[in-house]
Amino acid sequence: MTEHPQWFTSSYSVANGGKCVQVAVNLVAARGIVPVRDSKCVDGPVVDVRAAAFSAFVAGVQAGTFDTV
Repeated sequence: MTEHPQWFTSSYSVANGGKCVQVAVNLVAARGIVPVRDSKCVDGPVVDVRAAAFSAFVAGVQAGTFDTV
């Protein structure tokens, strides 16, 4: 059985009119990736990010690392 991404849109995206990204964390255990796509173009390209890299990115966002970018 092939697992398909179960897309998740952040509540921040919904409050922003849906202009954000979607992620599918259900593939971390099976494949070690977090697919990411543009919520405005759901049939467009998907970027598969390694789970460790995605976790480091989220930790950086939470720590404010990118606040000045």
